[in-house]
Amino acid sequence: MSTPDAAPSSLPSSAEVRASLPTSAEAAAVAGDLAALRRVLHANPEVGLELPATQQLVKDAIAGLDVEITEGTALSSLVVVLRGGSRREDSTGVVPAVLLRGDMDALPVTEATGFDFAATNGNMHACGHDLHTAGLVGALRLLHDRRAELPGDVVFMFQPGEEGYDGAGKMLDEGVLDAAGPRVKAAYGVHVSADQDLGVGSSRRGSYMAAFAKMTITVHGKGTHASRPATGRDPIQVGAMLVGQLQEYVTRRFDIFDPIVVTVGQFTAGTAPNVIPDLATLVVGVRTFSETATTRAEAELPQLVSGLVAAHGLEAEVDYERILPPTINDDAEADFFLETFADLFGDERTVVRRDPLPGSEDFSRVLAEVPGAYGHFGVALPTLPVEEREANHSPRARHSDAGLPDHALFLAHLAGRRLHQLARE
Repeated sequence: MSTPDAAPSSLPSSAEVRASLPTSAEAAAVAGDLAALRRVLHANPEVGLELPATQQLVKDAIAGLDVEITEGTALSSLVVVLRGGSRREDSTGVVPAVLLRGDMDALPVTEATGFDFAATNGNMHACGHDLHTAGLVGALRLLHDRRAELPGDVVFMFQPGEEGYDGAGKMLDEGVLDAAGPRVKAAYGVHVSADQDLGVGSSRRGSYMAAFAKMTITVHGKGTHASRPATGRDPIQVGAMLVGQLQEYVTRRFDIFDPIVVTVGQFTAGTAPNVIPDLATLVVGVRTFSETATTRAEAELPQLVSGLVAAHGLEAEVDYERILPPTINDDAEADFFLETFADLFGDERTVVRRDPLPGSEDFSRVLAEVPGAYGHFGVALPTLPVEEREANHSPRARHSDAGLPDHALFLAHLAGRRLHQLARE
């Protein structure tokens, strides 16, 4: 006798689902191609929203596949839709779709890795986006070979402009979430880490990466001769006071379990040692991990600055700009992300992060719209001593491409398994 929630017998079991998806042997078979693609991408990095050479390399890598390709208009993105061969409607009456994302842009960093395929144009894939791009191409190739058994569609989001250009937001504006027709039901992304052990995956429920805001403070003083400061109003002294007072404020007014990180990254003032200038400018980075803290910071920090500066008889012009929201993983999707990784590669390679990461990520835009999860994947060079590893964004960040087969396989299974789950719901 069947129970009310029993799955119809026509639907495949978990073992059958796994058997219908790419295998590690299939991933290993494309490893050489993926490594070659990664190295060409690495040697030819492009920065920002316009990545014409990178876009063409991806198009060449997927040429001949039975997919739908849309190029961006406001940026050189690619949206690739792979239609499943066993498409069927889910409980909401639509054929489900799942999104996988890989960002493609580099940083304006002069490379010092010593790789024989190092970039020489003053830019560098210091954040590993060359691996993200190659890994996503690999997932597409693997799923394309198994497309006949997919019960839904997969959207592949090849994104420019993650490094400070909000490329994800621009791709959302151009409809990436609806590229398959109905809005995608889930979205996933993976970020590589140059200083994390090769092959180790990590994520967590809830807050995963920080929101980022920029506060620009212009302190208006009164310039005078440096030997007679009392005849003017010194904006440098007041600006220096702000550096310390901002730190004291956040430690006393914000919950340590919902933290805020405030960093004065730029302080510009003066032209000569014997002149007190009229102006001092501070540019402050603000990172938060919840909407509550994000909203409070935006309301309170400019007010704090204005009040402190006024107390010294000067005026402050404060421009506060939200750049990115926090990256928040859906709890169930984070569990699925970690469980899938552990099932493929073992518990010993799977890490549940205790704390969120203070960096920011524009995949937060996607996760604010649809459920999904984001995590990290270690790609440290296995021959490099731990003490010599350098983190992403360093000119000496050395990412190994030995993890590409697992990277591609994991992305493929995230999409394939989630589509089968959605088809059962």
